Parts: sequence; structure tokens; C-alpha cells
Amino acid sequence: MARPSLFDTDQFLDAAVRLAAASGPAGVTMSAVAKEVGAPSGSVYHRFPGRTALLAEVWLRTVERFQEGWFAALERDPDPRRAGAAAARHSVAWSRAHPEEAALLLYGAGDFARAEWSEEHARRADEGHRRVRAALAGLAAALGAEGPAAAERVSVAMIDLPLSLVRRRLRAGEPLPAHAEDLAEECTAALLG
Repeated sequence: MARPSLFDTDQFLDAAVRLAAASGPAGVTMSAVAKEVGAPSGSVYHRFPGRTALLAEVWLRTVERFQEGWFAALERDPDPRRAGAAAARHSVAWSRAHPEEAALLLYGAGDFARAEWSEEHARRADEGHRRVRAALAGLAAALGAEGPAAAERVSVAMIDLPLSLVRRRLRAGEPLPAHAEDLAEECTAALLG
């Protein structure tokens, strides 16, 4: 009978999130993750065949967890303007609730060795991007936004605006102001209006 594992995959990924938030993607090494968890290096290699797989998994898990709530917020209200504002609010609220994960997402997938990911990791990333693009296009259509400039307005309202509210504070190591969610919601609703 096999011995139960002392460490699970989420413990290693949680450690990788902490390391990435503190030191960027370069700080996420197999030995650093093992040390952070208090596990032997072999335990990390037992779950991830190498650093690239670890980087892919920590990036994808973080993005997918964020997107789960973003899509739920976007789908909660049939009114496209309110739905878009709710999704923007989610972006800021999620960042407040998960500051280390939000700090990780300030980097891009390329910083997490995206060019070297396995086919499965690349497929997961591409599927997430397709879902976001489809959601933005659907929102634009529901708002009657036609043409490249209107599509760009929706993208700025939904992606760039909430990110700008979060990025400046996280990079400075400052907490988000109490009004950040309201500001994201109000500004996004105005841009989508």
C-alpha cells in the first residue's frame, strides 16, 4: 500500500504564487518552491516534470480562477451595461481579495515561459483567451457597438480600466483604496454607455 502524500499540488502552486508575487517569475524555481513548502525537491518533480510545467500550471490556475468569477459576473445580469460594470467590479474585488495572485497576473504568460509550454498547457491558455474575446465581442454586440473603435472601447472598459486601477497600487505595494470597486464599476458603465 502506497504512503499518502505529505504535500499536494495546490501547496506547491500556492508557494509558487507567493514566490512570483515577491520576486517575479524568475523567483519561481523548483528548489525555491520546495523550500517554501518545506518539502524535498523530489516532491516538486513528482508533480511537475520541470520548471516550465510548474510555471505553466501556476499561471493557468491563477488566470482560470480569476476568469471563473469574471465570466460569472458578466453573465449574472441580462443588461449588457450592468453586466460589463459588474465584471469590471469583479476584477478589482478579486485583486483586493487575492493580492498575491493579482501581482502574479501583472506579468504576462510570456514571462512564465509561454513559448515553451506543452500542447495541453497552450490549449488551456488559448481556450481562455478565446472565451474572453468571445465574451467581449458578445458584449459589444449586445450594446450595439459596431466597428473597431467601438470594440476597442469595450476592451478598454472591461480590461484596461480595471487593470489600471489595480496595477499602480500593487506595483507600489499599496492597498487598493476603499472606493476602487465603485470607481471601476462607474467608469466602465460610463464607457459602455
